Amino acid sequence: MKRDDLAAARVPAQPSTEDVDDALDDDFEQAPAADLAAAEEPAELDERGRKILAFEKQWWRQAGAKEQAIRDTFGFSTTRYYQLLNALLDDPLALAHDPIVVQRLRRLRASRARRR
Repeated sequence: MKRDDLAAARVPAQPSTEDVDDALDDDFEQAPAADLAAAEEPAELDERGRKILAFEKQWWRQAGAKEQAIRDTFGFSTTRYYQLLNALLDDPLALAHDPIVVQRLRRLRASRARRR
C-alpha cells in the first residue's frame, strides 16, 4: 500500500457539499408578529404579589400581631400567606418589582434555614 492510501484509510470521510441541507426559510413556520411582540413585553407581577410585597415592605411600621394583620388584610391563613411569600421570593418578576424587599426577605429566609 502506498503512503497516500494509508492516510486516506485513517481519515474519516468528510461530508460532501452535495449533502448540505438546502431548506429555504419559507419552509419553516414563522411566528406571527403579534406573538413576538407579546413575548418581548416584560410580564408584570400580579396584584396579589404586589400587595404581599407592599405588606412586607411596611410591616415593621405596624404595631400588633402580624398573624392577625395577615388574616385581616388578605383573608387567608398565615400558613398560606407564607407559602405564597416563599414562592414570590423565587419569582424573578417579584425581584424586578421590588428588589430591596425581595433581597432582604431572601437573606432572612437563608439565615433561618442555616440555623435549622
